[in-house]
Parts: sequence; structure tokens; C-alpha cells
Amino acid sequence: MRVLVIYAHPLADSFAGALHRAVVDALERAGHEVDDCDLYAMGFDPVMTAPERRAHNTPNPDLSAVEPHVARLRAAEALVLCFPVWWYGMPAILKGYFDRVWVNGVAFHLHAGGRMDPGLHRLKRLWVVCTYGAPWWLIKLVLRDPVRAVIHTGIRGLCTRRVKSRFFALYGIEAKTSQDTARFLARVERAFSTF
Repeated sequence: MRVLVIYAHPLADSFAGALHRAVVDALERAGHEVDDCDLYAMGFDPVMTAPERRAHNTPNPDLSAVEPHVARLRAAEALVLCFPVWWYGMPAILKGYFDRVWVNGVAFHLHAGGRMDPGLHRLKRLWVVCTYGAPWWLIKLVLRDPVRAVIHTGIRGLCTRRVKSRFFALYGIEAKTSQDTARFLARVERAFSTF
């Protein structure tokens, strides 16, 4: 399976970096074709330009600056997102990736009257690996986990109806011990070895 891995963290030696490497290694060992997209390493610009915004919901969005990313997304059969949650949301670079690449005619098809149909019918799997600084009770009970809601409702809704999704989250990472993070890393490695 062709798997597009989107990684969003500026530090290669971070725990997010270790998770990213574990994901890619496990997928490759399992025989998948991995398209590893490290947004920070490639210098992805998350800022939407004025021409992109003007054409965003039109039948002809401006893809000139992001065409290689559009091609990678269209070629993918599975998507893996690997990122930390900062300020209760995705890192700006990842949010900008969705703003600029997941547009009308690519991730969805916008019709007159506002009806929208999914556009990523090739994506059969959507897996997420992320870390949160805040404890689980704050994220889930108080804030209702906005990142998970965006992914499972918005992003997942643009994939094939039969998309299989999993969400691996380590909450309260700043308070975790090295044993806690090692256990989470091992859990991710095991899961991705049977992706």
C-alpha cells in the first residue's frame, strides 16, 4: 500500500521525531511504499497566498505552489499524521498544509448550494500519532478533544466511506516518565507493523 506520512515537528531529536521514525520504519518493514513528507525539513510554507484564497472554493483553485503535494496526496492509498498538539491544535505548519493542499477539486468537491462531496476515495486508512502536553481529562472532558474531532469528522469525512482510522495519543507528555514514553513508542511500533 502507498502510505503518505505527514510529519510536523521542527526537532528531529524530539519524541515526536522518534515516533515518526518508528512509524516509517515499521511501515517499510511491513512492505508498504512510504512517501515520507517532513513538512519542516522541506520548508513547507503554511501561509495561504491571496490568489490561493480568492480561488479556494472555486472550480479552479490555485494549486501552482502546492502541485507536488497535491500529486502526493492523490497517489496515496493511506494517510498517517504524526505531530504534537500545541495550544490544543495542530502545529501551524500542518494546519497550513490542510488549508493549502486539501482544497476544492482535490480533497472535496463543492457544489452549488454548498453541498460537498468527498474527493479522496483512494484513502483507505487514516492513522494519527500525536502527543499532548495537557492531561487527558482536560483534553477529553473539558475541551472535548478538538484535534480528534477535526480529524475524525472533517478529515476522515473526505476519505472513502470505508476508511479505517486509528488515533494514537499520549496525553500529558511533560509529566510522563521515560518508561511511559517507551511503552507508548512500543505500542505504536506494534500497531504499525500490522498496518
